[in-house]
Amino acid sequence: MTENERNLARDARRALREGPEGIARRQRARLAEAVAYARAHSPYYRELYRALPDEIDDPARLPVTDKKALMARFDEWVTDPDVTLAKAREFVADPALVGERFQGRYLVATTSGTSGLRGIFLQDERSVAVGNAVGQRARAGLGVGALVRLMRGAGRTAIVSAPPGHFSTVAGAARFRRDYPRLGWMMREFSIHKPLPELAAELNRYNPGSLAGFSGMLGLLAGEQEAGRLHIHPGVVIAGGEALTEENRARIAAAFHAQVRSAYAATECGFLTYGCAHNWLHVNTDWAVLEPVDADHRPVPPGQPSHTVLLSNLANRVQPILRYDLGDNVLVRPDACPCGSPLPAVQVQGRAAEMLEFPAGDGGHVHISPMAFGTLLDRVPGIAQFQVVQSEPATLRVRLKQVDGADPDHVWRTVREEISRLLAEHRAEHVALERAEEPPEQSAGGKFRRVIPLAR
Repeated sequence: MTENERNLARDARRALREGPEGIARRQRARLAEAVAYARAHSPYYRELYRALPDEIDDPARLPVTDKKALMARFDEWVTDPDVTLAKAREFVADPALVGERFQGRYLVATTSGTSGLRGIFLQDERSVAVGNAVGQRARAGLGVGALVRLMRGAGRTAIVSAPPGHFSTVAGAARFRRDYPRLGWMMREFSIHKPLPELAAELNRYNPGSLAGFSGMLGLLAGEQEAGRLHIHPGVVIAGGEALTEENRARIAAAFHAQVRSAYAATECGFLTYGCAHNWLHVNTDWAVLEPVDADHRPVPPGQPSHTVLLSNLANRVQPILRYDLGDNVLVRPDACPCGSPLPAVQVQGRAAEMLEFPAGDGGHVHISPMAFGTLLDRVPGIAQFQVVQSEPATLRVRLKQVDGADPDHVWRTVREEISRLLAEHRAEHVALERAEEPPEQSAGGKFRRVIPLAR
C-alpha cells in the first residue's frame, strides 16, 4: 500500500468519526475541486459551465448530464487528450485486455447497454484508491463473527459474474490479479452462464470466505445450498446489480448462515454505497453526491421516492461524472439508521425507465412499478426465477423457472392468479398474460432484469 493509499484510508475512517459535519465539509471541498478540474481540463465541461461562477460547491447549481450526452462528446469529455473513443473502443473489443491498464494508466469498464446505449468508463489511479479506502471502511463494520469466517476462508472472494468482458466486476478482479499476481487466488470470478450443478461444484472446490453476485443468482445458489449440492460457508454475502427483496435476503441469510449486505453501485462510481445489517445502503458522501430528484430535476425530500437520481463522482479526474442522471428511483431514509452510520441511507426502488405503462380505458395510462411484481412473485412457492416481459402495450409475457420438484402447471396457475389480481388492483385487468416457453434470460453484462418494459 502506498503512502497516498494509507492517507486515503485514514481519512475515510476519520470522516465517520467526525460525523455529518466533517463528511459534508469534505464533500463541498471535493465537489469544488472536481468542478474546477473539469473546467480546466475537459473541453465539454468548459463549454457547459461557461456561464457559471468561478467557484461551485453546491451541485444544484450545475446543469444535468447523462450517458447519451457524454458518450456523444467522448473525446471532449475526457481530460486526457491522449484518450479517444476510437482507442477506447479498440481496447474493449479485445477480451484478452480485461483488467489491463488502458494506455498504461486507466482501468476501463463498459456497461452492457441494456438501457439502449453502451457506455465506456475509465477510472484513474486516484479513483481506484478511493474505492479501496471506502471498501476497507465498510468491511470494518462487519463484526467479529463475519470477519472470523472470512479468515477461515483465507480471504478468498468468489464473484459470480458474467466473464468474459470489460464489465466492472470482471475488470476490477482482473486488475487485482495483474497488480498482485501472488495474491490472485484471493479473488476469482465464476460464470453465471454455467449450469448450476457445475457452478456449485466449482464454488465448493474454491470454498470462499465471501460471496458476491447478482441478487437473483445468489437466490438460486441459496437453493443449491439448501438442497445440499452447494456447501460453502462464507462470512458475508454481497448482493448487487438488482434489487434485493426481503424474501430473497432472508433466504440467502438462512441458507448460508451469513451476513447479507446489499450493494448499490454503478460503472460510473463503483464505490457509491455499502449495505448495512438493517438492509439500508449508506452513500459514501465524502466522495460522492447523490441527489434524489423529480422528473424536472427538483429535489425530493427524504421519505419520498425519487423519479431519478443525480450522481457526482468526486474522485475520478480523467472522466468527470458531475450531476449525472443515473435513472434510478431511490428513497432516502428520513431518520438516523439503527446501524449508527452517520452517512445518509437509501433504498433503491427500481429505475424510472423500467416502470410498466399500460393503456387505460379512458385514453390515459396506468403505471405499475417493477417492484410490485417482485414483492408479489417472490412469495409464490416453486419459483426459482421469473421474468415479466411487456411484449405489447397490453400484453405481459411471463418466463418462469421452477425449483426442482415443483409442478410447472400449478406454479403457472398461481402466478397467473397473482398477477391478474395485481393488474385488477391497478385497473389494468384488460392486460393479457402469456405463458412463455423460453426461460428467463440475462443481459450480456450478467444482470438479470426481472421486469422488462416495452421499449418506448
